[in-house]
Amino acid sequence: MEKHAITHSHISAQPRFHQRVGEIQPYGTVNHALPLELEEPVRLEMTEQLNQLLADTITLRDLYKKSHWQVAGPTFYQLHLLFDKHYGEQGEMVDSIAERIQALGGVSLAMAADVAETTKIERPPRGREEVPVQLSRLIDAHQVIIRQVRILARRAAQLSSGMTARTTLL
Repeated sequence: MEKHAITHSHISAQPRFHQRVGEIQPYGTVNHALPLELEEPVRLEMTEQLNQLLADTITLRDLYKKSHWQVAGPTFYQLHLLFDKHYGEQGEMVDSIAERIQALGGVSLAMAADVAETTKIERPPRGREEVPVQLSRLIDAHQVIIRQVRILARRAAQLSSGMTARTTLL
């Protein structure tokens, strides 16, 4: 009986520290390998607009958490719970928008600094504001997003009807 040498490769769970490599997909591009039947310019435009919506929705979500933490006064308890509820709902929206960007082959914004550079929502002060000001700030942020969603929906409908017309001609 022949003895075979048993070779053991050394496997380690130790992480490799300080790695830096190039991006696998730059921000502002779309992956070409996806069978979406959407032309690249359409996917580029939609991912750009969705990233703007994502930045504003992340900002709104964070405004709700800021308000949740900093609310004060006789309506504290009710508003504390309400702000936290809306924070959670906005978190779900953030996830849906980011996943849609990824599904279109794009790269979604993910870091706070990128969101801060991109958002159209006015930055609040670091300190605590009165409840009416908190509410006004939240309403203003919602208006920014509603305006943007309406424009985005109209543009998506235009692009969709244009694609339908092109496929009908084929």
